[in-house]
Amino acid sequence: MFQTLGAVTPRFVNRSWLRSLTVRAFSSSSGYGDHSCGGLPRFYSETLPSSKGNVVRVQGDEFWHMTKVLRLSTNDRVQLFNGKGGLVEGCIQNVDRTGLDFVALDDLILIPPQNTQWHVYAGFGTLKGGRADWLVEKCTELGADSVTPLLTERSPSISEARVDRLERVILAASKQCQRLHEMILKPPVEIDDLLHLIAQSKLSLIATAKATPVLGALTSLEKETTGLIIIGPEGDFTEKEVSQIMEAGATAVNLGPHRLRVETATIALLATVMLWSDSQQNWIC
Repeated sequence: MFQTLGAVTPRFVNRSWLRSLTVRAFSSSSGYGDHSCGGLPRFYSETLPSSKGNVVRVQGDEFWHMTKVLRLSTNDRVQLFNGKGGLVEGCIQNVDRTGLDFVALDDLILIPPQNTQWHVYAGFGTLKGGRADWLVEKCTELGADSVTPLLTERSPSISEARVDRLERVILAASKQCQRLHEMILKPPVEIDDLLHLIAQSKLSLIATAKATPVLGALTSLEKETTGLIIIGPEGDFTEKEVSQIMEAGATAVNLGPHRLRVETATIALLATVMLWSDSQQNWIC
């Protein structure tokens, strides 16, 4: 049974919990780690063979990467994933000018979504020189569930071209870190829309200069595995915006004595919160 896949279209405390941690690559439910560390080269496919012996056609960017960049050929073993928890191991059966046939050597594995789900809202629409790419790439690697461009007075827009590029960055980062559930890049939101989300969330954290240090703040909070991380744009939020966000229910945290770039603050807070959320779990990778 053959199925055809076309070109891919881009669409931080008590230090005891720190000492107990192993290196963390991502958050997940039980069994995820067994399929995400090391192993065979992994490639993206919207369509996966459902059982052993089934075949799918791989074309477009992934075909180019497999055959022209990595020089893979007939009988080489690889894995395909669909960004929604599906993973299958197989080998390259045939290669021609337009694509290759992938035959499944095992049945399709479906991995549930990760338990830890943190959603990043950051004012990165005006960042230049690849800094937004870096922010999104590292959020993907650290295990953020989603990233949303936050439109503020000092970062009022983000171009469609940049959104398309960031979607490609997410796919590449998902493959590199062997993440099975692709991080979602959500449509931009304005402050008014964010306020409603904060009100509905159990925990929302906003990085500000005048606040309790993040590790100290987290020790006073009940541990959560889901929530919002809010980072302002270059030049920071206006005082009015900070007041609105705090009144909606967000908790202010401080990331240290130095002025941080948007992308640095985002990754610092995300990494800390992910470790905090996962401190009772053992990660072996």
